Formats: sequence, C-alpha cells, structure tokens
Amino acid sequence: MPKLKKTAAEMVAEARARITEIETPDLIKMLDDPDVVVVDIRDVRERQRGGYIPGSVHAPRGMVEFWVDPDSPYFKEVFGQEGKRYVFHCASGWRSALTVATLQDMGFDAAHLREGFSTWEAQGGPVEKAEG
Repeated sequence: MPKLKKTAAEMVAEARARITEIETPDLIKMLDDPDVVVVDIRDVRERQRGGYIPGSVHAPRGMVEFWVDPDSPYFKEVFGQEGKRYVFHCASGWRSALTVATLQDMGFDAAHLREGFSTWEAQGGPVEKAEG
C-alpha cells in the first residue's frame, strides 16, 4: 500500500487545532440551555447500543454537510435556527472534530464534545436508552 500523504490522526489533530472543543462537564451544564443544540453524528446502531444524550438531534455523519446546507435538497430546518449554539459529538471526538472543521469551512459555526460520548455517562451526563 502506498504511504498516505496524511494520516487520520494528523487530520484530527489539525481539525482540533482550529475548532472549538467543549469539555464534558461544560456540556452537561449547558443541557438546559434552549439555545444549545447537541448533535449526535454516531451511527444509529451506536445510539441503540449505548444510549444517547437526551434531547440530542441525530444527524448521521454521512449526511451532516447536506443537512446543514440550506441549498441542499436534504436541508433540515433544525440547522437553520438563528441564535443557536451547535455542539456535535461522536463516540470519541474524532469524527466530530473532522465534521466541525468541515462545517466551519462551509461557514457553519459549531463546536464539538472533545472526548465524545465515551466518557459522558461516567462524568455524570444523563443518558437516554433506545426503546426495544
């Protein structure tokens, strides 16, 4: 296999250097703020297995850019709300770092949960379990 020009770890590090990262205890404190929208980009199976942050919006990683873009036929109104603060998360903070860097390049202001959902419950974050 040819050597990559850039590793995934390097891409994540570059993204993290230029985006806003939120620590878990800080996001826990923000959960009651109606102007904060928590966006879960994990796969639906991850949400079903481990639960999810109550009130979070599910936006699968493969669709985020299209759901955020008002010119896209896939645009979702949840991303068109004025005055909202969007905080994206995945399991460990890698996918969400890349996602937020891409959204920032598009002109969409967002932050991400630095450690992702992996430490959420252990740090006192509420978790809602999927039905079934």
